[in-house]
Amino acid sequence: MLSIGIRLSFDDFTLAFKRPLPLSVGFIAQYLLKPALGVLVAKAFCLSPTFYAGFILTSCVAGAQLSSYASFLSKGDVAVSILLTSFTTIASVIVTPLLTGLLIGSVVPVDAVAMSKSILQVVLVPITIGLVLNTYAKPVVTILQPVMPFVAMICTSLCIGSPLALNRSQILSKEGLQLVLPVLTFHAVAFAVGYWISKVPAFRLHILRTESETVAGHLLYKVWEKIRILQSEEVSRTVSLCTGMQSSTMAGLLATQFLGSSSQAVPPACSVVAMAIMGLSLASFWRNGFRIRDLPSQLIPHTGSAFQAQ
Repeated sequence: MLSIGIRLSFDDFTLAFKRPLPLSVGFIAQYLLKPALGVLVAKAFCLSPTFYAGFILTSCVAGAQLSSYASFLSKGDVAVSILLTSFTTIASVIVTPLLTGLLIGSVVPVDAVAMSKSILQVVLVPITIGLVLNTYAKPVVTILQPVMPFVAMICTSLCIGSPLALNRSQILSKEGLQLVLPVLTFHAVAFAVGYWISKVPAFRLHILRTESETVAGHLLYKVWEKIRILQSEEVSRTVSLCTGMQSSTMAGLLATQFLGSSSQAVPPACSVVAMAIMGLSLASFWRNGFRIRDLPSQLIPHTGSAFQAQ
């Protein structure tokens, strides 16, 4: 969280107001569509009560910092990724406890107030410190920045390894292995939803560009520009990666503290591994010049060329 803070400046918040549409759509995908997807997947696979609450909590947390690197790798819009990750992380202080209470409060008692306080300590405080350092203590940030990725990697590895090691027998049991397919399905669909949400027909309205200098004409042109930005391939890739890659490490920490069982931290730990592998693989796919709509031609042999050869 500190590493997110030291990349932020007050100018970034001004930039957000200049590009509200892609950030708004990313926020909706993160905190509305993804939690709904988590519930649907959990119900569809009849997820065990041992892992159900932890799985739902994983779908209610903010975007992962790793998604910014994945956006860079995929030739996406890195600025939008950093802003979206930062804003969803800050909003998680209120939104994550609220969603968790609504979605799993009937299954596991959730102290939303205590969870908010914990997220406030873990998220908002270090981000604020990082923001202040980046604004008023640039020399300190210059020293910290090269070290932070390594420190973050160590901390993330420990957060992943701890619940996996503590629940090794449960993970390798029949019940634990049944968790693999729901986790993979959740992330695969989340990536797809994040990509296509910015390309839905509602955002493909054909607004005629007008040369009129009237207020109405100017407003129409502004709307068109915002839609064009939202529809760009770079933004679609970014929203996809930010939706499919969430802060599962945070979910694991909250599951351990508030869900009453260490086994509830297993879905977030599995999610970290899955979303990292899938997200970076998708980013590499895009970086190599491929597009989602090219997948059928890549997976299905060209039967036409075979007939021509005969």
